Amino acid sequence: MSFKNFGLLQEIFQAIHEKGYIEASPIQMEAIPVILKGGDLLAGAQTGTGKTASFTLPILQLLMANYENKKNHLVRALILAPTRELAAQIADSVETYGKYLPLKVQAIFGGVNINAQIKKLRNGADILIATPGRLLDLVSQKIIDLSHVEILVLDEADRMMDMGFIHDIRKILAFLPKRRQNLLFSATFSKEIKSLAYGILKSPQTVEIAHNAPTQLVSQIVYPVDEKQKRALLSFLISSQDWKQVLVFTRTKHGANRLSHQLNADGIAAEAIHGNKSQSARTRTLHDFKKGSLRVLVATDIAARGIDIDLLPYVVNFELPNVPEDYVHRIGRTGRAGNEGKACSLVCMNERKLLADIERLLKRKIPQVIEPGYEPGNSSVVQPIQNERRGPARNLRNNNHNI
Repeated sequence: MSFKNFGLLQEIFQAIHEKGYIEASPIQMEAIPVILKGGDLLAGAQTGTGKTASFTLPILQLLMANYENKKNHLVRALILAPTRELAAQIADSVETYGKYLPLKVQAIFGGVNINAQIKKLRNGADILIATPGRLLDLVSQKIIDLSHVEILVLDEADRMMDMGFIHDIRKILAFLPKRRQNLLFSATFSKEIKSLAYGILKSPQTVEIAHNAPTQLVSQIVYPVDEKQKRALLSFLISSQDWKQVLVFTRTKHGANRLSHQLNADGIAAEAIHGNKSQSARTRTLHDFKKGSLRVLVATDIAARGIDIDLLPYVVNFELPNVPEDYVHRIGRTGRAGNEGKACSLVCMNERKLLADIERLLKRKIPQVIEPGYEPGNSSVVQPIQNERRGPARNLRNNNHNI
């Protein structure tokens, strides 16, 4: 379906056209008409499906419908996001699609100077994108008035619940008008998410797109490798195959820091991004990665929320996630906007159960390969992950390479 079919304002359609988008994605086809009619929506959509535009475009349209009477720039649309990066990413999208409209957009989140945000808010905001904690700070200080909100969006609601924001969300709801449109987006529909949705949404229409199914444009492979050989194999893959832009996932902040230092020691430009980094450092690192001056970004799952790069070619699971659904979120960072991507997982023996859980979720086996030309320091440490349907992979040859 073409974006023309939605009857969007010419100013919005022009911005979409300039981004190079013509056909709407499945989530956009399902969600946009519901939102334009003013109904509540419970949407199941994973990253990389175009979900941000699915609520951004109709919100812009709805706010412009009676803009002449609302020129005082009070907050009319509130979008809650779990992380700073995602909040900033959503704000960028809203500003991009609303570039020819007079609506004012502001993003607020922790980790940066609150006084600078207060100064910006004095100019007003028709659309406010916020993380829950910083929003409550500013509401309690009476800097932000939420009594005029017409549309509420909870983006990545499952992640917000995982991060313990449920109590903050309930506090925020108390400041909102009872009559409003509510939109809840989540990658998964757990019992907790459904309970939250039923407490907020009123007779919602439910839309679920490609639930737990990674894009077909992402090729997935597993490299069986000893845990002590992972870093050497990763450096070998990046260098020998000349990977120019790689997003690497670790489980912990400490692991992200350690791996980025090791990659830099190997001559590969890498930086870590996680919750202990200052917001200015995270913003700078993400900017460098997006523009291509930084080759490798090492991230934890939480920090990676909001990383949206259409042409990102490679995602590497240096360590498999403990939750199978997080694997789908991770690899969804590549294979976006119609482009092909590659997801590689470095899997050691004690991660076999995690791999089995992921394959059970995907309902298929992920091919295992040994990289030609790679020779670890000790052939005995690299063991194949046994599979009854597949014979054991060959061992890697021994040499004197020091790792």
